[in-house]
Amino acid sequence: MAPKVVVVGGGYAGIVVSRTLDDIAEVTMVEPKEMFVHHVAHLRAVADPAWIDKIFFPYDGLLSRGRVLRGTATEVRPDRVTLGSGARLDADFVVLATGSTGPFPARIEAVGHDAAVDRLRELHASLEQSTGVLLLGAGPIGLEFAGEIAAAWPGRPVTVIDPAPELLGGRFTGEMRTEVARQLDDLGVRVLLGTKLDALPGTPVGVVHPFTATTGDGETIGADLWFACYGSTVPSGHLGADLSTVRQPDGRLPVTEHLRVAGQDRVFAVGDVNDTPELKTGRAAGRQAEVAAANIRALIEGTALTAYEPFPDGMILTLGPSGGAGWAPEFGFFGAEATAQFKGTFLLDHYRSLLNAD
Repeated sequence: MAPKVVVVGGGYAGIVVSRTLDDIAEVTMVEPKEMFVHHVAHLRAVADPAWIDKIFFPYDGLLSRGRVLRGTATEVRPDRVTLGSGARLDADFVVLATGSTGPFPARIEAVGHDAAVDRLRELHASLEQSTGVLLLGAGPIGLEFAGEIAAAWPGRPVTVIDPAPELLGGRFTGEMRTEVARQLDDLGVRVLLGTKLDALPGTPVGVVHPFTATTGDGETIGADLWFACYGSTVPSGHLGADLSTVRQPDGRLPVTEHLRVAGQDRVFAVGDVNDTPELKTGRAAGRQAEVAAANIRALIEGTALTAYEPFPDGMILTLGPSGGAGWAPEFGFFGAEATAQFKGTFLLDHYRSLLNAD
């Protein structure tokens, strides 16, 4: 009998592990969402509704031998996964690919396809009605969202605030940070660094309603729509006793060089849920999934394991459809034109092919 592999999570890492092992194992992928959501492109979809239908792919074509179960894991043990429905899935191998969670714009929280589409359309309508937007957090999400808003609604005041003293935390080259700042300025986006609000706006997130807010420097900012572009968390309440004992304070799980959870031989953790020392990106999640799948195959076949090598810092940051900047060790600096060419389609064809979605 083929060994049983339960993959918990159907995001960027989960789909790669599941598909890669489909030929050698009895794979069950557990995922609460009705369809795969291409989160990398969802900010573009909010600014341009023509993208909304492009970023959802059905899971139906992912596996030819295995299965995708729509459900939520409530307890994960090294040899068994229990679902909210009460179903119990026995496992020879478990792969945790549960990602991270958070409010929009970090993630789309709705699990049903129709509800997620409705939410994106509601957010677009709010931006359409707004006369000024405040974004809290100048990380990649906040900056990309600012770029999408400014490009879609030229002249709309957009302000980004972050207590960090440098753009992007100073992690990338000065050339990249300078170029990002220049393009944001050209788009009319105002970025305030080294300060924060005395108190959050009194209006609900994502709801159009005029407000004023005061920064720690005493500046008053007026807008009628705001979003918190920070605060992603790693869910870990589903971990059983064998796994929760090694859980770190931030919810992440320590892994070995082979991506096995510390102290476990047949439990792997990939993507946002593990503690690999690198930026948590879709590219890293996909590569980790490949290595974890290769190591499970090696354990099944009795061959040597593969060590995972974390990616050095690199990022390609879009600032609207025709802007952006980036840097990666293997390619160097990306300007606006190269960024727009590289990320113009957000690799839609790649993920459509991976999920075998026509």
